[in-house]
Amino acid sequence: MRIPSSRIGTFFVAAALSVTLAALVYPSMLGVQNASSNPVRVIATTPYGPLTEADRNFVVFVRSAGLWEYPSGQLALKKGTTQAVRTAGQHLVIGHAALDASCRRIAPLLGVTLPNQPTPQQQGFLNTLTSDTGKNFDTDLANILRVTHGSIFNTIAKIRSTTENTLVRQLADQANDVVLDHITQMEKTGLVNFDQVNVQETAPPKLPAAQVTPPVPPAGQPPVVLTPPPGVPTDGVPVGPPVGAPTAG
Repeated sequence: MRIPSSRIGTFFVAAALSVTLAALVYPSMLGVQNASSNPVRVIATTPYGPLTEADRNFVVFVRSAGLWEYPSGQLALKKGTTQAVRTAGQHLVIGHAALDASCRRIAPLLGVTLPNQPTPQQQGFLNTLTSDTGKNFDTDLANILRVTHGSIFNTIAKIRSTTENTLVRQLADQANDVVLDHITQMEKTGLVNFDQVNVQETAPPKLPAAQVTPPVPPAGQPPVVLTPPPGVPTDGVPVGPPVGAPTAG
C-alpha cells in the first residue's frame, strides 16, 4: 500500500530516534549543568553500577515513548476499524504501562528526572492520530508506530550490550520484549508500507534537538502514571520481565 504524499511528511520519526540519545541531555538531571555529547561519559556512580549519558537518556526515552504511544493505543482501541488494529492498540496500552511502571520505579534510584510530556515531534504524531478517522487512522497508526519501534529496536540492543548498570540492563531486557511484540502487532495489521518504513529507518532527516527532547517537568511535579483502563484484557500480551525491587551490585 502506498502512503499518500501528503502523509509522507508524517513519517520522519526515525530522525527523532536517531538523534534522541544525543539530544536528551536534560541539564537539570543529576546536577549536570553542561552536559557532554559523549554518550559513554559516566554521569553518576550508583549502587547498581555506573550511569552513563546513554543510560540516562535511554530511561528518559522509554518514558517519553510511553507518553504518546500509550494514548495512541487507547485511540486504536476506540477508532480502529479492524480487529488487528484494535489488538495492536491493546498491546500498546498494556506494554507501555508495564514499561512505564519500571521507569517510574528505577528513576529515583538512579537520580533520573522523568518527563511528563512527550517530545514536540511525538505530540505531533499523537495529534495526527487524534484527528485521523477510518482507514487513514489504521494506516497511519501501523506505519508511524512501525517506524518508531523499528528504529528504537537497534538502540535497545546497543544499550543492553554496553551498559554496566544492572537496572538499565533490566529495563533494556523488558523493552526488547515489548518493542518486538509491538513491531509484530503493527505488521499483523497488513497495513505497513515496508518500502517507506525502510527509507525512514535507514535515511532519516535531521531534526532540531528541541523537536526530539521532552520538556523537563516543573520541580516537584508528580509523575504521570500510565495505568491500563478497566476492561482491557492483559492475557497473552508480552510485557517482558519487570524491573522489580532491585538489589545493589
